[in-house]
Amino acid sequence: MLDILKAAILGIIEGITEFLPISSTGHLYLADEFVKLNESTAFINMFMVVIQLGAIMAVVVLYFTKLNPWAPSKSVLERRQTWTLWAKVIIAVLPSVIVGLPLNDWMEDHLTSWQVIAATLIIYGLLFIVIENYNRTKRPRFTDLNQLPIKLAVFIGIFQILSMVPGTSRSGATILGAILIGTSRFVATEFSFFLAIPTMFGASLLKVLKYFLHGNTFTGSQIIVLLTGVIVSFAVAYLAIKFLLHYIRNNDFKLFGWYRIVLGAVVITYFGLLH
Repeated sequence: MLDILKAAILGIIEGITEFLPISSTGHLYLADEFVKLNESTAFINMFMVVIQLGAIMAVVVLYFTKLNPWAPSKSVLERRQTWTLWAKVIIAVLPSVIVGLPLNDWMEDHLTSWQVIAATLIIYGLLFIVIENYNRTKRPRFTDLNQLPIKLAVFIGIFQILSMVPGTSRSGATILGAILIGTSRFVATEFSFFLAIPTMFGASLLKVLKYFLHGNTFTGSQIIVLLTGVIVSFAVAYLAIKFLLHYIRNNDFKLFGWYRIVLGAVVITYFGLLH
């Protein structure tokens, strides 16, 4: 029962942080110090990735009509635009597949540390502040996803590779990349959402396959714990996405930049000085 409660807490953290550009990995790493599941290391590592499926399903539900090329309410043009959007998303995922798959294990083994997480939290926090200040008087070139050229979608996908470094934030890296090439905050955020669907489904599938290939299995209680994390992360992510879309209509990302810097300082203080 205690592990189910812990899974729910971790699901809340995942749901809040997956799409806000503040690093779900950084938060879950810190949370693991205080809310540690009474399970094997292999299960915990798999759990931390697979609960992201709940957050991804929140995007699918919220954007089901927009992402569905067969929606009966769509015109021929709108269906074509939907297929084009999916083409941009799939093409943008390719850099992560090409670079990410060969380096995935090495990254996990060598870069999952509080020093790396603290550094990336602070560095990307500063980047959000600097880039938002730089763009303060500039008008975005792309205010509609349909305007985004495929070659620039690839550029955003290249930025997603940076999120392989723990503490970076997948949404943070892709949003920054999109803003740098001239998209509006809203377009950057939505494209980051859509890019997460194949990326995180693929990452979760890979993690589960590795879990089983290493001889692990699920007990009945572990299935309940995993489902609890997934369901809670879905519900919380649904609300977090709606909040973020409303927030960025009238605000920039600097608040998240400052938050990252403060969290990075907390990580350094706790692990470097107090732990």
